[in-house]
Amino acid sequence: MDESICTEPGGELFAPFRLPCGVVLKNRIVKSAMSDSLGDGTGHPTAAQARLYRRWAEGGVAVAIVGEVQGTPLFAERPGNLVLTASADLLRFRNLAEQGAVDGSLLWLQLGHAGALSYAPTSSPVGPSELDLPGLRCREMTPEEIAHLPAEMAATAALAQRSGFGGVQIHAAHGFLLSQFLSPLFNRRNDRYGGDIANRMQLTMEVIEAVRNAVGPSFPVALKLNSSDQLEGGLVEDESLAVVAELDRTSIDLIDISGGTYFPGAASASDSGGRGPYFLEFASQARVRTSKPLMLTGGIKTMAQAEAALASGAVDCVGLARAFCLEPSLPKLWHERQMQQPRFPRFSETPEGGVTAWFTLRMTELADGKGFVVPDDLFDAIEQYDARDRERTTRWLDHFGRPR
Repeated sequence: MDESICTEPGGELFAPFRLPCGVVLKNRIVKSAMSDSLGDGTGHPTAAQARLYRRWAEGGVAVAIVGEVQGTPLFAERPGNLVLTASADLLRFRNLAEQGAVDGSLLWLQLGHAGALSYAPTSSPVGPSELDLPGLRCREMTPEEIAHLPAEMAATAALAQRSGFGGVQIHAAHGFLLSQFLSPLFNRRNDRYGGDIANRMQLTMEVIEAVRNAVGPSFPVALKLNSSDQLEGGLVEDESLAVVAELDRTSIDLIDISGGTYFPGAASASDSGGRGPYFLEFASQARVRTSKPLMLTGGIKTMAQAEAALASGAVDCVGLARAFCLEPSLPKLWHERQMQQPRFPRFSETPEGGVTAWFTLRMTELADGKGFVVPDDLFDAIEQYDARDRERTTRWLDHFGRPR
């Protein structure tokens, strides 16, 4: 083993790092998964999306993660999601994989299933338990549907590997399906997938095993996990730490720690304007419960914050999302000791979903090579965001058919 490649906890921002599977990251900076909403409405990547991920790769990132890639069109988070199935045009996925892996960067796909948060115009939302709340309704998944999920995600992972992507991340955070199963607030089942945390984590563990069996031992498999739901009655830190301890017995290569949910009305740490990093203390507790590499996503905006997180020894990698929307070449600039912090926008009003809409439209600008033209008025940003989704909804339904 090259002694210059670190495998120990912590490390320096630009030091290479070897994952347990043997793959080496060229530095410790990851573009965290975001729903870029740049799919074409039929589940396929676009030329704009390929340009965006190439920009991030050329900017010096070690890994970029494409958020919310679906293994079925039935439960997508938005109509701009990618859908990677056996019937997809793999040539278009291969082009995305190639463009996002220049200059030694890696491009991973996030294995998603929105569950109760599935986009209603194109889905019939499902979850671990039936919900009938303002703005959120879903039916309970059947045992047969639960049993099918690990194989479905494994098939998508295998197609990602076949298409040339450098790894996958299983999404078990932010209130999407696997996160819902982990949360007692949304999982009220009385079978082996409900009850105490040992049961509620069972589906996640089955997904990990199926994905690993599908891709083999040398392909990176990461997992994104909530430190807590940040909701009363939801997943709490002690339960999440129990999940971390169990993950230590799996073949996971990297645990990405985040928190919060996208349920209607839920507070978002990333929209609060508070100082980050948000989950470093939890990561410190997780460190003593696992030997797996840890990554921290949430609230890291400056080079000093990123360096301090690594220097603490709590994490091995740092994940940034919105900062990369403002400056795609941030790793190169940091390496040259330039632009210690991107200039984040300040908004006079922050309606629900407005900040997310603004940053999603900003990714479209980056993909198109434009300067800052996203409206500062978040209500206008929401309208543009929703108008694009309405257009893609029509295309999605024409291509995939109406939800059952």
